[in-house]
Amino acid sequence: MLDKIIPLADIRYASRLPVIPASVAAPIGLLSDTLGRPLRDLRISVTDRCNFRCSYCMPREVFDKDYAFLPQGSLLSFEEIERLARIFVAHGVEKIRLTGGEPLLRKNLEVLIEKLARLRTPAGAPLDITLTTNASLLAKKAQSLKDAGLQRVTVSLDGLDDATFRRMNDVDFPVGDVLKGIEAAQRAGLAPIKINMVVKRGTNDSEILPMARYFRNTGSVLRFIEYMDVGATNGWRMDEVMPSAQVVALVHDAFPLTAVDANYTGETAERWRYGDGGGEIGVISSVTQAFCSDCNRARLSTEGKLFLCLFAHQGHDLRALLRGSYADEQIAAAVGLIWQSRSDRYSELRAGLPSDDGSVAAGPKRVEMSYIGG
Repeated sequence: MLDKIIPLADIRYASRLPVIPASVAAPIGLLSDTLGRPLRDLRISVTDRCNFRCSYCMPREVFDKDYAFLPQGSLLSFEEIERLARIFVAHGVEKIRLTGGEPLLRKNLEVLIEKLARLRTPAGAPLDITLTTNASLLAKKAQSLKDAGLQRVTVSLDGLDDATFRRMNDVDFPVGDVLKGIEAAQRAGLAPIKINMVVKRGTNDSEILPMARYFRNTGSVLRFIEYMDVGATNGWRMDEVMPSAQVVALVHDAFPLTAVDANYTGETAERWRYGDGGGEIGVISSVTQAFCSDCNRARLSTEGKLFLCLFAHQGHDLRALLRGSYADEQIAAAVGLIWQSRSDRYSELRAGLPSDDGSVAAGPKRVEMSYIGG
C-alpha cells in the first residue's frame, strides 16, 4: 500500500512571507474570505512529534527513527503563540483547538493554556479552548489541564479491540490506557468528550458497532471520520474510504438514529441522535460530502506558518513577522489580508482532480496532518 509514498524530504512545505498592507488598520473583529466565510476557529499545532505511528497520519515507513523533526528553536514559544492568538481573537476567532502531533508531548503545555484562557473576545466573552489528543498521557494530565483552563478534549480512538488498536497505532499501545485517559478526563470535567474514530475499510470497520455500543449512554460523543487524503505519505486510496452514509446506516440498524441540526454554522460533523435518548454520534464526511462552503477554520503550524485549509500545500510565514520588527497592528493587517484573499475548497474540487492509479490525487504536495493537526 505504501509503495507510492513520497519521502518527506521531497515535500518541504512551501511558504511565503505575508504582505504587510501599506495602510494599516486595526482589526475590526469580522473578516470574510472570497467565498463569504468568516474566521471563527483557530487550530494551533504545538508540536510536530507524536508517540503513535498511525498509518493514516504518521506511517512508520516515513516517520522512522531517522526522521528529522523540527528543532526546538523553530517552534513558536508560548509567548509567540499567545501573541498570535490575541491577534486572531481580535479578528473574530472564538474557538482555539490545540493539536499536534500529540500536543501533550509539549512540555509545560498547561502554561500555554493558562495564557490562552485569559484571552477574551472583543465582546468580553471567554474563548472555547479545546485539545485533541491520543490520550496516551491524558490519565496523568487531565486534572492539571482542567485547572489551567482547558474546557474540553477530543480523543482519537480507532477501535476497542486491543489487537486492532495496537496494529493501527503501530507502537503496541494498549487500548485500555486510552480508556483510562478518557475516564480521567470525565472525572476532571473536560466534557463533553468527543471520541474521533477514523474508519478505514478493511482495517477497522468491524469496530464501528462495538464503539457505538461502548460509548452510548456515557455522555461522550462518538464521531466517525472518513479516511482522508491528507498529506502525501499515507498511501490513501478511495477504495479504503467507507462513506459516512454507510456508517450511519450500520449504526441505525442496531440503534435507531434521528438526524439533528448542527450546533453552529461551520460544524464539521453531521449529527445523529439515538432514538432512545442514549446520546448522539457524528460523522465527518470530508471525502463524500464536502463541507467547504462554511469552513471557518485556520491552522497555525508548530513553526508559525498559517494554513487556510487542511489540504493546503502552502502556508504563510507568520513567525518571520513575530521575530522581525513588526508591530501587532501590522501582523493583524497581514492576517486580515491573507484571510480576505482565501479561496480554498479542496474537498469540493477533489472529485474533478486527476489521480495516480486511483490513489492520492495529483497536484501540489499537500501538508501533512501531523504538521498542522486535524
